Amino acid sequence: MDAVTLPAAAVCERARLARDARFDGRFFIGVRTTGIYCRPVCPAVAPKRENVRYFASAAAAGEAGFRPCLRCRPECAPGTPAWAGTSTTVRRALRLIDGGALDDGGVAALAARLGVTDRHLRRLFSDHVGASPLAVAHTRRLHFAKRLIDDTTLPMSQVAVAAGYGSVRRFNEAFRSAYGRAPRELRRLSGGDRATVGGALTVRLPCRLPYRWEDVLRYFRLRAIPGVETVADGCYRRALATDGGQAIVEVCEDPAGGLRLSLGDVPPRQLYEVLCRARDVFDCDAPIDDIAAVFAGDARLRPLLDRQPGVRVPGAWDGFELTVRAILGQQISVRAATTIAGRIVARYGTPLAAPSRGLSHLFPAAGALRRARFGDLGVIRSRAETLRRLASAVAAGDIDFDPLQDRKEFRRRLTSIKGIGDWTAEYVMMRALRHPDALPAADLGLVRALRPGRRVTPAALARRAESWRPWRAYAAMLLWGADAAAGG
Repeated sequence: MDAVTLPAAAVCERARLARDARFDGRFFIGVRTTGIYCRPVCPAVAPKRENVRYFASAAAAGEAGFRPCLRCRPECAPGTPAWAGTSTTVRRALRLIDGGALDDGGVAALAARLGVTDRHLRRLFSDHVGASPLAVAHTRRLHFAKRLIDDTTLPMSQVAVAAGYGSVRRFNEAFRSAYGRAPRELRRLSGGDRATVGGALTVRLPCRLPYRWEDVLRYFRLRAIPGVETVADGCYRRALATDGGQAIVEVCEDPAGGLRLSLGDVPPRQLYEVLCRARDVFDCDAPIDDIAAVFAGDARLRPLLDRQPGVRVPGAWDGFELTVRAILGQQISVRAATTIAGRIVARYGTPLAAPSRGLSHLFPAAGALRRARFGDLGVIRSRAETLRRLASAVAAGDIDFDPLQDRKEFRRRLTSIKGIGDWTAEYVMMRALRHPDALPAADLGLVRALRPGRRVTPAALARRAESWRPWRAYAAMLLWGADAAAGG
């Protein structure tokens, strides 16, 4: 067992016997008598303790020779946040594997991209994941393909492409080896609801519970950029650029639990990338119980968490887009910043070939705003200059939004642009870089919400927030929610 990522054996034993949903996705159970691995919530009769092995990841269970359970479907377990764990190298490697780094290359090439040796990378994966990089990549492909088989009508040839298999033959072989059945047979066995939404491909996004969709949707509704995003009828929709094309994505609450992601015109090879981005944007995998344990001892946060259980930090589809929006929001209202962002999109964004239900443009790329004129759009001169400097830096590659880059170095580079301070940098790290401990401590709403009716300084907030680590971004969301409820 991996002491870094796997709960203690006694905890795992209690969790599996109780089918405790809090541990779903945090470990997997291999059953020696059946050769199958399951989720802690599997409804099957619990095996005897002596026939059970615990694994830190599905990949570790698969590498040990266990097959995925067809009843509890390990591929549908909530995921683990990309920033979880202790090794930055492993976290970066997992991101690259999710992006298909091992679909066409080997472990040696992946290690070279990370600046470590092949041997060192394998050792890190053994210590932190309990499986080799190749096993992780294989499990990713297998699980994603299984979800497409069960939940969609996508042709098998396109399922194979979407999951990163080099050929349909390899795809079929992988499924016969893992499940003892061909993909078409698994689709027949699964039955299930494979309805499409407006012709779009629809897949489920499992989430850690509780998940308050109405809170997340309210946050996006206030900040939706006209032409690029809409929130209506209980769903979020937006336009995305794809490889050589344009797509529409829609996210709605799933009555069966979690969320549903509908993808219109997303190329098969990019389906997994968009799904991963959606999981980040809607913070599906937030470790709710770990966050609650830290906040339970704080007299201010504890009652807020009781009113906002399952707090989430909404992410960003595009780091540059979010940073532009954050700069526009400096010292003006959310509504005013949103209006100005819509004007920028209308002038400099890429029109959609097929506008749809309020969606008309892609957000402009950095290169399109390097010399943009903002004066008649309601942007003051100093802020317009900041936007152009940011666009130039991003277009030149001097600033990027890799979630796993060094936090201090990112802040230094971003705040070196005149007009961007610590508030903007922390806000961008919080939402675009998905850093769970980012905190824009100078934010007026946070300061006001910490002790309503009393004068509090940003320095006092920062001192109080030390006890909220490593989840200060989630504390910020709780305080913002309280400030909004109070009319702040």
